[in-house]
Amino acid sequence: MIRYVLLLLLTFPVLSWAEVGLPAVKVVTNPDGSQDYTVSLQILFIMTALTLLPAALMMMTSFTRIVVVLAILRQAIGLQQTPSNQIMIGMALFLTLFIMTPTLDKVNEVALQPYLKEEMTSIQAVEAASIPVRDFMLAQTREDDISLFVKLAGREGTIQSMEELPFTILMPAFVTSELKTAFQIGFMIFIPFLIVDMVVASVLMAMGMMMLSPIIISLPFKIMLFVMVDGWSMIMGTLAASFGI
Repeated sequence: MIRYVLLLLLTFPVLSWAEVGLPAVKVVTNPDGSQDYTVSLQILFIMTALTLLPAALMMMTSFTRIVVVLAILRQAIGLQQTPSNQIMIGMALFLTLFIMTPTLDKVNEVALQPYLKEEMTSIQAVEAASIPVRDFMLAQTREDDISLFVKLAGREGTIQSMEELPFTILMPAFVTSELKTAFQIGFMIFIPFLIVDMVVASVLMAMGMMMLSPIIISLPFKIMLFVMVDGWSMIMGTLAASFGI
């Protein structure tokens, strides 16, 4: 008997809560058919979207090109762990922030500020924010890559303009173009260091030092060459200029 009384007492608050409902969690339908969500739901959506932030950082910004070029540079010099991965990621993040500042300013102007002033709904703000990001991605994406993914998606003839291009096609095309550009820049970076390795190897062979690794001798010369030409400034400037900054 006591067990049933306790069960009833525990169930009663739940039933009462269900009858009252949660007024903070609701969706309001506007006369034009659009829907507004309460603050609690918007916060839930934002927290869920934050889990996709690393993927968005790699798929929709300049981060991919920068981090690939820096990795190729480290390999070309012959330094396996210097700069460390943490330093390279930090450099890529802050350079990405520098390059993406005009786009972020545009997003703040057309989407974030009107939304904070309650001049547009959350859905309208997301749609407005996607326009500057789309323009940035389209400016860096090759038409051949877009055509490839349009063909793979079976959407040939259905997309009349770039404004109709869905993000599901634009994002892989953008990343493919970024990887192509990063490897092209990396190839140009690799050539001077490769020449140094070949010269050092030829000199050692001529001196009969076949047992001595050329990498040991060429490494300080490559570092000295990179420092003398102010390599870090050239790399950062080249990466920024490649995005039209």
